[in-house]
Amino acid sequence: MFSFYAIAENPRSVRQQVKIRHSPRRTDRGARSPPDPSYPLGVFVRDAYVFELALAALALFAASLIRDVRSFRNAVFLGLALALGALGAAEYLVGLPGERARLAVLALVLLVACGPLVVASYLLTNGITMARKEGLRPANLLTLLAGLAILAVVGLAVAAERVHSVSLSLFTADAVLVFGYVSFLFVSYAIYGFLYGRLAGYRRADFVIVLGSGLIGGGKVPPLLASRLNRGRAVYERAARRRGADPVLIVSGGKGDDEQASEAQAMAGYLTERGFPADRLVLEDQSRSTEENIRFSKAIMDQSRPGARCIIVTSSYHAFRAAIIARRAGVRGQVASAPTAVYYWPNAMLREFAAVFLSHKLLNLAICALIVVLPVAYDAVRLAA
Repeated sequence: MFSFYAIAENPRSVRQQVKIRHSPRRTDRGARSPPDPSYPLGVFVRDAYVFELALAALALFAASLIRDVRSFRNAVFLGLALALGALGAAEYLVGLPGERARLAVLALVLLVACGPLVVASYLLTNGITMARKEGLRPANLLTLLAGLAILAVVGLAVAAERVHSVSLSLFTADAVLVFGYVSFLFVSYAIYGFLYGRLAGYRRADFVIVLGSGLIGGGKVPPLLASRLNRGRAVYERAARRRGADPVLIVSGGKGDDEQASEAQAMAGYLTERGFPADRLVLEDQSRSTEENIRFSKAIMDQSRPGARCIIVTSSYHAFRAAIIARRAGVRGQVASAPTAVYYWPNAMLREFAAVFLSHKLLNLAICALIVVLPVAYDAVRLAA
C-alpha cells in the first residue's frame, strides 16, 4: 500500500512502484498474461479500511450532531471523516493502472507541493488588506502571521532536506507535525463553522439576543454591529409572527474604557431611531466579553421567564464560538449569523479559533507535547536497535 506522504518525499519512486505494480504479468513461458480487469477494484478493497475509518468518523459526527449541534467535537469528527476520505481517495487514485496512475500521482504531487504556497500567498495578501483597511493592531495581523508561519515551516523542511542534520530533521519533524495538528483543527473548525449556520434550527424564541461589538468614536454603531442589529431585528420579527409569541429583544454590551456610552445604549438607539418599539427592548450593559454577554443575558431571561428559549445573533465568523459558549452556559437556543465583509472573515476566524483552542489548552498542549516527543522517542528506539 502506498503512503500518501511518500508522494511528496519521492514522487519518482512512487511512479516507479505504480509502474511495477501494474506491469503486465508473464507466464512461465514468457508470454504475457491478460490484465486483470478487476484490479482497480482489488486496490479499492485492499485500501478500503481507510474508507471504513472515514465512515466510522462520519458516524460519530452524525451521532454527535444529533446530540448537540453546538459542540466542538462535531468539527473534529467532521474533519477526521474528510481527511480520512481524502487519504483513501488518494491511495485509490495512485493505485490505478497506466496513464491514469501517472496523472493521479502528478496531481497529488502538485497539490502537496503547491498547496501550502498558494494558501500562504492568500493569507499574506489578506493580511496586507486587513492592515490597510483596519489598521496595524495585533488582532488584525493574524492572517499575515499565519502566512509567514507557513512559509517558515516550508523553508525549514527544505533546509532539513539539504543540510542532512539529525537535530534539524527532528526539529523539522516536530514543527511540521505540530503545525499540521493545529492546521487540521483550524480547517475543521472553519468548515463546521460554515455548516453550523445551516444546521442550527431557529424555532420558537422567547428572546432574541444581539451581541455587541466595539463602537466608533466612543458611541457610534459601526457597520459590523449594524449588520448584527439588522439581522437581529429580522429574526425578532420572524419570531413575533408565530402564533402566541411575545418575544423580547436583548441588546448586550457594556461600556469600554474608550467609549462614551455602553454598547447596549448605542445599539438600542440605533434600533429605536429606525422604528423598533422601545418597549420590546431590554438593555444588558454590564458585559465586557462574549462569555459575559451570554451569561448576563441568561440571567435576565431566567429572571423574566425561567426556561425560556432564545436566538443569539452575532457575526458569521463569531457564530460557532458563541454557540459553544452558550452550550457551556446552559442556554436553550441557537445562534444566527449576520453577514461579514469577505476580507474581514479569514482574520476574524483565526482569532475565534485561537480563543477556542486556548479554551481547551490543557488537552491541546498535551497533544502537542506528545507530538513533539514521539519523533524523538522513535528515533531513539531506532538507533538503539
